Amino acid sequence: MKILLQGEPTAMARFFAELTRTVRRPVLATLVAGALVLPAISPPAFARGPDGIADVAERVIDAVVNISTSQTVEAKGSGPQATPQLPPGSPFEEFFEEFFKNRRGPGDNNQAPNRGTPRRVNSLGSGFVIDASGIVVTNNHVIAEADEIHVIFNDGTRLKADLIGRDQKTDLAVLKVKADKPLKFVKFGDSEKLRLGEWVIAIGNPFSLGGSVTAGIVSARNRDINSGPYDNYIQTDAAINRGNSGGPLFNLDGDVIGINTAIISPSGTSVGIGFAVPSKTATSVVEQLREFKEVRRGWLGVKIQQVTDDIGESLGVKPVRGALVAGIDEKGPAGPAGIQAGDVIVKFDGKDIKEMKELPRIVADTPVGKDVEVIIIRKGKEEKKIVRLARLEDSEKPVQANVKSTPPPDKPAVQKSLGLDLSGMTDELRKRYKIKDSIKGVVITGVDAASVAADKRLAAGSVLVQIEQEIVGSPADVQNRVDALKKAGKKTALLLVATAEGDMIFVALPLQ
Repeated sequence: MKILLQGEPTAMARFFAELTRTVRRPVLATLVAGALVLPAISPPAFARGPDGIADVAERVIDAVVNISTSQTVEAKGSGPQATPQLPPGSPFEEFFEEFFKNRRGPGDNNQAPNRGTPRRVNSLGSGFVIDASGIVVTNNHVIAEADEIHVIFNDGTRLKADLIGRDQKTDLAVLKVKADKPLKFVKFGDSEKLRLGEWVIAIGNPFSLGGSVTAGIVSARNRDINSGPYDNYIQTDAAINRGNSGGPLFNLDGDVIGINTAIISPSGTSVGIGFAVPSKTATSVVEQLREFKEVRRGWLGVKIQQVTDDIGESLGVKPVRGALVAGIDEKGPAGPAGIQAGDVIVKFDGKDIKEMKELPRIVADTPVGKDVEVIIIRKGKEEKKIVRLARLEDSEKPVQANVKSTPPPDKPAVQKSLGLDLSGMTDELRKRYKIKDSIKGVVITGVDAASVAADKRLAAGSVLVQIEQEIVGSPADVQNRVDALKKAGKKTALLLVATAEGDMIFVALPLQ
């Protein structure tokens, strides 16, 4: 583009001259009555999205299904406000209002329903076929508590579905339908190859509208939204709304790289923050549900916590990484293999553990009964342990550290150290703070509000079990350990603290 103006260049002329240097393709401009007129410039291709979206949607949409469920609930109470009691967070809550509209007879707009009369509640979600024989994947919360499940296909065909298996920890479920012909299906892709900014396509049943296609990009990977022990979500800005749950998230090759599961929204509608279970997690869960009708996960038998900078300094872990073992289950495989509380697991089965949250996922995905090499850091040095994984049981109780202690003194002795008021264990203190009999150590009876200990949320009633991986049984033991650490030039002390219920945590406090 070339702009010619007579006389001294004006500010507008300089602006458009600069524009000509930045626009990559020729653009014609004309001056009309002293005003510069530019033709409309079409947005670049990346602003419209890739052209392949329509092709992918057309190819896979027949494999995406709607999931219709029904549940019988019992109405309680009386009067115009009588309501059925649904469990908190029930997938049927969004259809609550519609339920009341349909439960009254013709012309009966204000009368109360019959007390205690069971009612049918319907809910809709999404899913997709992964096998021509009729295997369908969806979210567990879509079909939870359902009495009947039906799968509705893109051509309107409606088939009754049987539940093969479900997994609450990853919120996945597998269904089976019987069709009179092979079904259109899609396959899982590799979510590990996803890149930030890559285009993805969500197809589902938002607001019961039927098969709807939306597109967006991968906003983030490995998101932990505190919804379960194995959170590892793909975050996308593709529109995901109520009813999309259980539907597939495709890449531009038409492979399923995620299962749409959750959104963050104050209104319940999409604000561009949606989450999908990655296919890497889903494939192993789906395979086990198909084979065993349940998920069989590996179990190490340890309680872990994050390695913070101050804890890493105390334990000699440089750079800071891994998962700190805070407790050992007596029945688990970690103890017999030589793993102890205070060890930092930095590698498991050849996989580096950069953050604590990575270890549970890796352990769970490892086959039960496998002999696994575990690399730990103990007192600043790496050691190798071999652990034969056991099977995780859903009913297992919280892990407690297996520690022994010296007998407590008969009378309490209170001493100020590390911002803590400490006392030897007594029956009176155990009763006052409801401390379990299995917990041994020094009782924290008070915390200086201006101390780091208060910032770390230590509280009266907790029990100090170890300092720098050495057992303490009295306030004098604590002071002796603190004095020894100061003399050795240590800046922080690593404490193993038990709550009254028996949960173990490591806390690093400065030696002041």
